[in-house]
Amino acid sequence: MYIQGFVIPILPGKKDAYIKMATEAGEMFRRYGALEIVEAFEDDIKDGAHTDFRKAVKAEEGEKIVFSWVIWPDKETCDKAASEMEANEEMEPPEEMPFAGKRLIYGGFTPIYTTGR
Repeated sequence: MYIQGFVIPILPGKKDAYIKMATEAGEMFRRYGALEIVEAFEDDIKDGAHTDFRKAVKAEEGEKIVFSWVIWPDKETCDKAASEMEANEEMEPPEEMPFAGKRLIYGGFTPIYTTGR
């Protein structure tokens, strides 16, 4: 498997707009081969002495954090989906983004250990 991970600062009052956008994007990702998508809205985020989720994305007053990941069968499927989705009109961002896109963190990961699947 291959995993894309995200830490996303959600703008104040935009939780419902983010959920709508994430649901639509998730349906599209599934069509392109994603096996699983998880969008988790902050519930218990502690302020760290040196670093934490808020500091990582330079969250501003009132912003909330989403921790999310997409599981793909492999990196090749993920890369192919990314190329195809870029060319797809469905990837057009909403008129008003519900998150601070310049401050989101994302990356791709190759698992080194899993359990429970």
